[in-house]
Amino acid sequence: MVYKDALSRRLQSREAVVGIFGLGYVGLPLMLRFSTAGIRVIGFDIDPAKVERLNAGQSYIKHISNSQIASAREAGFEATVDFSRTAELDCAILCVPTPLTRHREPDLSYIEATLASMLPYLKAGQLVSLESTTYPGTTEEVLLPRLVEKGFDVGHDFFLVYSPEREDPGNPNFETKTIPKICGGYSQDCLELGVALYELAVDRVVPVSSTKTAEMTKLLENIHRSVNIGLVNEMKMVADRMGIDIHEVIAAAATKPFGFTAYYPGPGLGGHCIPIDPFYLTWKAREYGLNTRFIELAGEVNSRMPEWVIAKLAEALNEHSKPLKGSRILVLGVAYKKNVDDIRESPSLKLIELLRQSGSEVSYSDPHVPKIPRTRSYSLTMTSLPITPENLTNQDAILLATDHDEFDYKMISENARLIVDTRGRYPFGASNVVKA
Repeated sequence: MVYKDALSRRLQSREAVVGIFGLGYVGLPLMLRFSTAGIRVIGFDIDPAKVERLNAGQSYIKHISNSQIASAREAGFEATVDFSRTAELDCAILCVPTPLTRHREPDLSYIEATLASMLPYLKAGQLVSLESTTYPGTTEEVLLPRLVEKGFDVGHDFFLVYSPEREDPGNPNFETKTIPKICGGYSQDCLELGVALYELAVDRVVPVSSTKTAEMTKLLENIHRSVNIGLVNEMKMVADRMGIDIHEVIAAAATKPFGFTAYYPGPGLGGHCIPIDPFYLTWKAREYGLNTRFIELAGEVNSRMPEWVIAKLAEALNEHSKPLKGSRILVLGVAYKKNVDDIRESPSLKLIELLRQSGSEVSYSDPHVPKIPRTRSYSLTMTSLPITPENLTNQDAILLATDHDEFDYKMISENARLIVDTRGRYPFGASNVVKA
C-alpha cells in the first residue's frame, strides 16, 4: 500500500507530473486539459519538428489554437524527444497510433516502441495508462509482461490501466473535459489510481471491471458506428437505383422519437478509428475460433464505397460524352470529415488514387489541408487549388468528397459543369448534380 498511498497523495494534492506520449489529435487535447486543470505535463514525441513548434507555443492542429499552446507553456507544459525524462513522471499516458498492416492485422509497433523507450526509466510507484484503441487483451498481453520483466509487482509497486480515448475532432458540442472517460485497471488498486488520475481533468470517469472490458467498450462504440454507416451506405446504393433521395429518407426516419438513430452515407470511412477498429476485434476473435461475419460485412461495404463513387462519376461523365480517362476532376475536400485538417484514412485519398489510375487529371481543393503530406498508404504530393469561377469552369467534373462549411456551394453550383455529390449538400434532382 505504500506506493499506492504515495501516488494517491500526489494526485489528490495535484503535485503529480503527467507524461503524455504521442502529441497528436488525441494526446494534444489531453495535454491541454490536464494543463488547464493545473497539472504539470511533459509531452513526449519522436518528431523533433513537432516538439520545437510546441515549445515555441505553436499548434500544428487546426482546431487547437496557438494561444492554447502558449497558455499551456506558461502553465509549465514542455515537450521533449528525450525519453529519459520518463523518470520524472508520476503517471504516463500512451496516445500513440495503432494502425493495421497491409494484411489488415493489428500493428502494435508504435505501442511496443514507445514502451521500449520508456522501460529503462520507469520506476516503482508510477502508473501507466494506455489510451490507444486496440483489441481486448492488449494491456495484459503486451504491456504487463514487459513491466513484469522489468521487475515490477504490477498492482502493488507499479500500476497499469487502460482508458480509451474518445476524441471527436471538430465537434463543437463536446470536449475532452465533458466526454465521460472509461477506465479499467489491472487490479482494484490500479483502477482506483487510474480514476483519481483522470478525475483531475475530466468531469466524469466511468470505472469498469477490467482492462479487457475497457478495450472491448471502445471497440463496441466504433463498430456500432461502422455497422450502421455500412447499412446506410448500402441503403444509399439501393435508393440510388430506385431514384430515391436517401437523405430525404433519413430526415423523415429521424422524426421517429424512438428506435432510430440517424447515420449518413458518404464516399467511405475515414479517421483513425472507425475504418480500423472493427478489424482489431475480427482478428482477435479468430483466436477464439469465431468469425465476426456481421462486422466484416459492414467493413466490406464501407471499404468499397470509393469504387462505387468513381463508377457513378464515370457514368455521369458518359452522359456528357466524356470518358473518365483524360477528364479534369476537382476533388473538394481531402480531410476525412468536414471542418477539420485530419486526413488519416480519408476516403478522399483513395478517390484521388483511383482517379489517377483511371487516367484522369486530378486536382483538389481543401481550405484545411493546403498540401497533402505523405501518409503510410499514399504519397500524392499535391497542393490545394483555389476555388474560383475560372478553376471550376475548367473542370469536367467536381467531386464533392468532404463537405466543409467554408465551401461556397452556391458559387460552385453556378460555375461547375457537373457535380458529383457524395455528402448530400445539393438538392436531389438539381440539373448539374449527380448523387453518389
